[in-house]
Amino acid sequence: MALLLVSLCLAAVITLYFKNNPLGHTRKFMIRRFVNWFPLGMTYAFLYMGRYNLNVSKNALGDMMTKEQFGLIFAAGTITYGFSFLLNGPIVDKIGGKKGIIIAALGSAVMNLLMGGVTYLYLMGRLKTNMVLAFSVLFALNMFFQSYGAVSIIKVKAYWFHVRERGVFGAIFGTLISFGVYFAFDWGQAIVEASKLQIEGTKTAFQNFIQHIFAIDTGTTNATWLVFTIPAFLLICWALIDMVLLKDSPKEANFDDFDTADASSTDDDEKLDISIGFMLKKIFTNPVMITIALVDFTSGVLRNGIMQWYLVFAHEMKNTDVSFYEGSEFFIKNWGLLLCLTGIFGGFMSGIISDRVFNSRRGPPAALNNALMIILLIIMAFSLMRNPTVLGIAAIMITLAVIGVHSLMSGTAAADFGGKKMTATASGIVDGCVYLGSGIQSLAIGYLAHKDWHYWPLFLLPFAGMGLFLSIRMWNELPAATKKYILEVEKAEIKAQGKGASTTASSTTDPAGVPN
Repeated sequence: MALLLVSLCLAAVITLYFKNNPLGHTRKFMIRRFVNWFPLGMTYAFLYMGRYNLNVSKNALGDMMTKEQFGLIFAAGTITYGFSFLLNGPIVDKIGGKKGIIIAALGSAVMNLLMGGVTYLYLMGRLKTNMVLAFSVLFALNMFFQSYGAVSIIKVKAYWFHVRERGVFGAIFGTLISFGVYFAFDWGQAIVEASKLQIEGTKTAFQNFIQHIFAIDTGTTNATWLVFTIPAFLLICWALIDMVLLKDSPKEANFDDFDTADASSTDDDEKLDISIGFMLKKIFTNPVMITIALVDFTSGVLRNGIMQWYLVFAHEMKNTDVSFYEGSEFFIKNWGLLLCLTGIFGGFMSGIISDRVFNSRRGPPAALNNALMIILLIIMAFSLMRNPTVLGIAAIMITLAVIGVHSLMSGTAAADFGGKKMTATASGIVDGCVYLGSGIQSLAIGYLAHKDWHYWPLFLLPFAGMGLFLSIRMWNELPAATKKYILEVEKAEIKAQGKGASTTASSTTDPAGVPN
């Protein structure tokens, strides 16, 4: 049933993509652009599966990986991810998004295979080094390669999508993130269940498939390492597909390039110095880019502050309040699916509102989402130990809002203001701030939750307030080229309306100007 719902959502996303064509692209172009972004996007989704499978493994390992240990490992990866963009963003601007996404997929695949190997050795009692150290190093390397993924998808998008289309593409970007979360949590959990030494009840077809294909019956322990090795195999498959289908720009796919009306539109291609130093200086001295990065920093704290810790909290309640845990079972069993569905809705709602209501301004819908999160975090604080249903709904709705913010900032605004020539650097710095925020919350909540879970929503609340304040500050911001484009479109529409009125008037008068 869950797979059917996700498939229907994917079909709806594809339909909306083809129906959203404000620039009047040809049908052939729309199809080729779909062939370009779909495999690129699915690769990115499976990168998420190879990222958040660590969360699934923590619950599978139970007390063998404590909250504090998990927090340290996750923080090592996310902080590495954040700083990697200072190097990887400019590199992708130089080499292109196609090479970048292939590096991301293959590098992450290798690191996931190694994490699977460490898990195998640990469970078999053969690991000779400290588990936390080994996982921290490998997860950090995994996240280093993963950091090529986000900047690569935005780099390719910048050449294929006009600014007036990017709100909807930001929604597609949010959808891909949501699919990745679904793959990580629900597919990952299904792999964990299928890899157990003892399976209660009748085995499902998937469990039989996993056990026969991977020959996991060790006779001594669960094959939890498969939660790392299977995503690695899938990433290799998508990397091979990208090698064949992906093109960096319309020109490479035998179409004419077009002006995307972003910040690059005012640059002189021949004179623009695109050295790494120039790109970093231009981004870090742009106050709008700094604001975008800070908004996404708060979204990183909030997004992973919910996604990373809700399941940990719910599972811990099993030992302290069985009735509360039972009230949370629907959310536990369907966590990935719920994150996927709400993330898709949040991304599309924010993207469409941005393009169609606010003339492609990204600040207003980001502000509305942050205001919603403030309300929901207050609800979480009051329902934490009292009402599992209200708590679960509030947590899910926060992910809806925060994916909306993230897809607008990292997936769209960074490319708008960075321009297609520097979009990987710009989006990389912004996305890096997301994971710096994620690393901070990982360390902080891991420590605070050990003392008292009530600190959890209270820690997140100020960051939603900060996100609201910063979003309001960029309420009216648009790149100069986008403002010029919108003004030209409005003038053309007024002129067309004037011609229409003139034609109507002439049809109702005789040559002397007397009404018929």
